[in-house]
Amino acid sequence: MNKIKFETDYQEGASPEILERLISTNLEQTSGYGEDSHCQNAKDLIRREIGKPDSAVYFMAGGTQTNTTVIKHLLRPCEGVIAVSSGHINVHESGAIEATGHKVLTLEGHNGLLDAEDLRRYIEALNADPTNEHMVQPAMVYISYSSELGTLYTKSMLSEIKKVCENFGLKLFIDGARLGTGLTSSASDMTMRDIAELCDAFYIGGTKNGALLGEAVVFPRPETLNLKHFTTLIKQQGGLLAKGRLLGIQFEALFEDGLFYRNAEHANAQAMKIKRAFTEKGIPFLIDSPTNQQFPILTRQQNETLSEKFSYELWQPLDDGKSAVRFCTSWATTDSNIDELIQAIHQLA
Repeated sequence: MNKIKFETDYQEGASPEILERLISTNLEQTSGYGEDSHCQNAKDLIRREIGKPDSAVYFMAGGTQTNTTVIKHLLRPCEGVIAVSSGHINVHESGAIEATGHKVLTLEGHNGLLDAEDLRRYIEALNADPTNEHMVQPAMVYISYSSELGTLYTKSMLSEIKKVCENFGLKLFIDGARLGTGLTSSASDMTMRDIAELCDAFYIGGTKNGALLGEAVVFPRPETLNLKHFTTLIKQQGGLLAKGRLLGIQFEALFEDGLFYRNAEHANAQAMKIKRAFTEKGIPFLIDSPTNQQFPILTRQQNETLSEKFSYELWQPLDDGKSAVRFCTSWATTDSNIDELIQAIHQLA
């Protein structure tokens, strides 16, 4: 029996609007490597969205490649990047950052989020250590919006982190693989303009929000960074598509009429139905996530029952045979699949 899948938000292909756009432009002849009108138009659409007409925008294929390239470019060889221990670059990118020669310096998070005061204390303690010149020098902070646990920074929290970064000369980089579901969550008080204002670099995730593939890297104030040869580094990292227009066309479709936000809103709405069903059944959660990732705690029997018909991710084994699992919804999660899951939840012992 084919199981109904809730493992990730990139299991389906692409939004029909994107596929239609790719088909309608299929026989166009364009310049390569992103030097085409579609990429240029997509960049302008993103600049307009964030209110930064002079920002630098680059398209890349996937998240790991994007994180690695941005971090490698902005750090000197002796420098490292700070992240919470549950951060994506620390646990789910196969040591990609370390493979560039840079260390991920971890702090304990709070529900998956970095605390500004923890960051300040860490930097002050390092600076006070007389042997600090023998250590990896922190020069960047990496956070995700939404986090690996589906949680969100408020504008106030992110502003405080930005202040600490400015005080100690750290760059702030936001992984936006799930930026869409973060911004459209009912718990969010942020806009994409806020994101652009409060960081030195971020990326807009397409892969997890209806694109076949693709992420848009944004440097809101390129004049403050040395971005010379960033395209060359993308090429060196294997990230410069010869048919670059395939990325530009998708981001055109995502940002011309709000498809980026509609896709994310749908994913969140479907996740909230799952959350309500588990809550009504009295099943607890590992964390209170307001986005498209939900982490119920199941008994062994409940897990065995649900896994007969549904596939989802085992997140964390707990005591007494219980497990925290992850259900993840997407732009394409259907009402019928949600209804079947809800019915199964209600029938759990």
